[in-house]
Amino acid sequence: MSLNIGIIGLPNVGKSTVFNALTEAQNAEVANYPFCTIQPNKAIVPVPDTRLDRLHELVGVPDKINATIEFIDIAGLVKGASQGEGLGNQFLGNIRDADAVIHVVRCFDDPNVVHISAQPEPRVDIEIIKTELILADLQQLENKIERLERQIKGDKKVYGPIFDLALSLQDHLERGDPVQAYADRNSDVFTSFNKEMRFLTAKPVIYVANVDEAALSEGNEYLTEVHAVAAEQGAEVITLCASLEHELVDLAEEEKLEYLLLSGVEESGLTQLIRKSYRLLNLISYFSMNENEVRAWTIHEGWTAPQAAGVIHTDFEKGFIRAEVVAFETFERYGSSTAARAAGALRIEGKGYIVEDGDVIYFRFNL
Repeated sequence: MSLNIGIIGLPNVGKSTVFNALTEAQNAEVANYPFCTIQPNKAIVPVPDTRLDRLHELVGVPDKINATIEFIDIAGLVKGASQGEGLGNQFLGNIRDADAVIHVVRCFDDPNVVHISAQPEPRVDIEIIKTELILADLQQLENKIERLERQIKGDKKVYGPIFDLALSLQDHLERGDPVQAYADRNSDVFTSFNKEMRFLTAKPVIYVANVDEAALSEGNEYLTEVHAVAAEQGAEVITLCASLEHELVDLAEEEKLEYLLLSGVEESGLTQLIRKSYRLLNLISYFSMNENEVRAWTIHEGWTAPQAAGVIHTDFEKGFIRAEVVAFETFERYGSSTAARAAGALRIEGKGYIVEDGDVIYFRFNL
């Protein structure tokens, strides 16, 4: 499975610059006017993992394949987007499949950069985006309710619970509350319904506070306000200076980190995002290898060995026999599967085994 993240925000908050910095590319046009982004920008980025790098070094096979993240940057949203204002609402469908949403918030003053108000107001800016996403979900839900009203006449037993849920969600959204705050989100009916509807406000949010260089080490009142809003919502915050990270894109990783450290930053924006996204979405990585490659795979925490095998190929899950498992740290200590096996450190696990982060696994299966 590949992690998919949508990037949203008001116009001219630095979304496209953040996109370019995170993806280490210059795919998104950056300009000092609203709606510079028209068509969605997309990029697939390898997930850096020093454990995979070390495995590749130890095993000595030709290829190394990282897990990946796909980023999607859409046009800025404005107040009234759900009624057709601006351009962003046209592209909200592009992020309905996203696992999480990055909400970029401008947290710097610059008279040379156009903003929708005289100066940034993070709480107000966040509320505008939240409202537009709620209205977009509500519009989609109202259309669904119309269809359910017809379907329930034919089969009340099947469609009755779904219809009741839809009405309850409609009431919830009309109160201005996101789907993520809906009380009965763990029910089977909700899970199935959300999988179909892909509600925008059901997605976990990570706020990216886009600051100037000075605020990286000193902070500012805008950043404080973003943290306060995030704390109220139980959301994560990443602080970065998108313009600085974008300027460093072409540097080697060591040089980039050196410059960031001089600015008071210990991790790049991408590293922060990966760490917080994986934690927020309860994701972990395991590793596989053969004579041609070592590879990292992303799975949900708590998945069994057969489920993890199914990420490689559905046949692996269907025909699962056993998993030969060694923790990365153990593999590194012995230097190879053969040495780990000889030392009795390689374990044989069955269908009930819960995969751990960093496991190196060889699956046995029967087609």
